[in-house]
Amino acid sequence: MTVSTQAPPAPARPAGDLGPGSATGPGTGLDPGELDGLRTVRARHPWRWAAGAAALVVLVQFLHGLATNPAWDWATFRLYFTADTILQAIGRTLELTAYGTVLGFALGAVVAAMRLSRSAILRNLAWAYVWVFRSIPLIVQLVFWFNLSYLYKRFGFGIPFGPTFGDFETVGVLGALGAAVLGLGLHQAAFAAEIIRGGVIAVDAGQREAAAALGIPRGRQAWRIVLPQAMRSILPAAANEVISLLKGTSVVYVMAIGELFYQAQVIYGRTGRVVPLLMVATVWYVVLTTVLSIGQYYVERYFSRGARRTPPPTPLQRLRAFLRSLPARTSGGTP
Repeated sequence: MTVSTQAPPAPARPAGDLGPGSATGPGTGLDPGELDGLRTVRARHPWRWAAGAAALVVLVQFLHGLATNPAWDWATFRLYFTADTILQAIGRTLELTAYGTVLGFALGAVVAAMRLSRSAILRNLAWAYVWVFRSIPLIVQLVFWFNLSYLYKRFGFGIPFGPTFGDFETVGVLGALGAAVLGLGLHQAAFAAEIIRGGVIAVDAGQREAAAALGIPRGRQAWRIVLPQAMRSILPAAANEVISLLKGTSVVYVMAIGELFYQAQVIYGRTGRVVPLLMVATVWYVVLTTVLSIGQYYVERYFSRGARRTPPPTPLQRLRAFLRSLPARTSGGTP
């Protein structure tokens, strides 16, 4: 005799019976048509409103302090915000950011290719580079490159471990600006290499296999298939690194380079107005990072075309749609 462990099948419900827990059906006494007359009540969230009100109170208090506290010294802030020395310092900050970004990501692409190489020597050398330059603080690297002439008075070109064909003084070539660019670029390359490597390995391996099966050359595979898909993973982290590099240029003040933070220090050291000059540097950093963030948004939108058939509207498009819908909203109609 065989005993079945399966439960007996549930009896079929009549049409229209949604079960004992449903809003309609024989067990509730309500027909589907009777729901039309019921009033819909939105769920209330009192603690959510309380938290939002508390946050607004804190924000209003902070803005009130900015407007009424005389220690902020907004007159000095307005005096130096667009001063020629500050604008020149902003130009030097952007210059350092551009040089560090180009050098860092160019070298980072080479290091990433080495890490993805089949050669064990290249992989280990690239891993060692990333390990060293991610481990040493940026300010230590900058001071080291600034004092490189103490270690090597002259650099020469020639046969390794053999005669040299020409040499030059280190201090004459690698000055303060050159040491800053070199330090920023080498430091940035270690992080850029990992960002690029992560974006490449995020692409499905089937994409490369399909391209190889079609006989597409490896260079064309990387340029036309792998890289456009990897850019969607690379861009957010790469943009964050560029923004971090923009703010990290303030570290070169130890080398007496006239970037934004160093120039603000020079002015408040002469005038004694510390807080307003720090606010000048702060607001300019916010403006510059905001511009970079806007550029990041549109670049990411461009490279997301292959993933989305219809990209979402931009903030400007949303604003235009809202302005077009205002007449319908004010007249009481449906937008």
